[in-house]
Amino acid sequence: MDALSAAQLQELRVNLLRLHDDLEQLLTDSAASSRTVTLDQPIGRLSRMDALQQQAMAKANRAASQHRLKLVEAALSAIRQLRYGECRRCEEPIGYPRLKARPESPFCLDCQGQIEEER
Repeated sequence: MDALSAAQLQELRVNLLRLHDDLEQLLTDSAASSRTVTLDQPIGRLSRMDALQQQAMAKANRAASQHRLKLVEAALSAIRQLRYGECRRCEEPIGYPRLKARPESPFCLDCQGQIEEER
């Protein structure tokens, strides 16, 4: 694969900045939904179970968003260090199509596949 062109790099940088802002907003907006469910509320048992399930789902979604935000921040840091688009495992170019789909991707498709197989 070829290294990124200057235009591709700029486009991906803009995408990362937009994604960063979107994730921060999502985390801010979802903070209330992941707060602890108070068990002293006078609601029925099924309503309480539903509230606990919704809270668990909100926490899982927030954790995934926080993880993705860290990847975005690492990608922005890699841009500043002139290492963006380089696989952190094999150091080969990641490729524009993959970065276009997931601009925060730290690994090329081959290495990502190997990582997932190792799990």
